[in-house]
Amino acid sequence: MKTVRAHEIGGPEVLVYEDVPDPEPTVGEVLVGIHTTGVNYTDVSSRKGTNPPASLPWTPGREAAGVVLKIGEGVSNVKVGDRVAYAMYTGSYAEKAVVPARLLVPLPDNIDFDTAAATMLQAMTAHFLAYGITRLDPNDSVLVHAGAGGVGLLLIQMLKRLGVRVFTTVSTQEKAELAISAGADQTIDYTKEDFPTVIKEITDGIGVKVVYDAVGQTTFQNSVKSLGRRGYMVFYGQSSGPVTSIDSSILRGGSLFLTRPTLGDYTADREELLYRANEVLGWVASGELKLHISLRLPLREAAEAHRQLEGRRTTGKVLLVP
Repeated sequence: MKTVRAHEIGGPEVLVYEDVPDPEPTVGEVLVGIHTTGVNYTDVSSRKGTNPPASLPWTPGREAAGVVLKIGEGVSNVKVGDRVAYAMYTGSYAEKAVVPARLLVPLPDNIDFDTAAATMLQAMTAHFLAYGITRLDPNDSVLVHAGAGGVGLLLIQMLKRLGVRVFTTVSTQEKAELAISAGADQTIDYTKEDFPTVIKEITDGIGVKVVYDAVGQTTFQNSVKSLGRRGYMVFYGQSSGPVTSIDSSILRGGSLFLTRPTLGDYTADREELLYRANEVLGWVASGELKLHISLRLPLREAAEAHRQLEGRRTTGKVLLVP
């Protein structure tokens, strides 16, 4: 089968489109024929060594949608021919992948493969951020970084379902318009404005209850400054680089909370996984949650997908198709 692998850490050019033997499922595993793969910034982080893979050669990809081709011993929750999607398991930049059966989510008939692959990881991430970190009330204000990104556009929509006042940072007018169309109340161009100053001005000096920060190194300190008393600093990604040291005293000014959450801890058992997956897939199917797919490329062009994503030239979701 065809796959994309990196034999070394480096730039997008280290991603090689090549042939490998078909994998075989063992106990508790399923072989999935992949129809669409979702591209996420975690793939970029691993490829360039910010969060390096455990071993090389390495096949990127943490989510996909497709059809069950084979099942291993002890698998009872799916059968050959089922349409499924999954997230949180590496190796989806390929025509086929072996996946633990416990991670597979059956797809409703009205959800196609592109939609499923664009939904799983980012929409479930947005779901636990909005509904799993802390209770949010209609009078609360929050700040979402990268509001025109894949998670950002979904998170804004979910926060508006709760009636929350949403501010978001963007870098271009096009991205500002996308964030506003998703429901953001106000955008802040971080290339021209000091966002903590703007936040304090528009909240009458109070600050926001939550900052959702997937940028990391370049935004972390100012994100903390944007919080109000007993606010939550939700640091869930590091697209600009890792935050390598944190002085806990920065949390004293306002009795602040800091969390570094991951999707795996908010889908820790199958019941919780299916709850989040089925809820977001249901919202997408009904039209309540709008997806924005900005780029759809052949699998062989994975390196270009990474260039686009890493260069912040994309909005919404990037997909690869074998």
